[in-house]
Amino acid sequence: MAIQIVMDHSGDSQHFFDESNAEALAEAEKRFLQFAFKGYTAAVRKGPGEITRITAFDPTAEETLFFPRLVGG
Repeated sequence: MAIQIVMDHSGDSQHFFDESNAEALAEAEKRFLQFAFKGYTAAVRKGPGEITRITAFDPTAEETLFFPRLVGG
């Protein structure tokens, strides 16, 4: 079971999906594109303490984290 974790001002939300289910995979890709369009950064965990920023949906990623842009001032 794969997961997409979305961080925002209220904490985080978790979206689990079965990567072997075509419909669930399409929904996960749609969610990825929605958050990318909103300006969120996406990253996947490659190993312990190792994360990589991604710019395209990775259907093989077990965990994808989305976090919003930081706004300074």
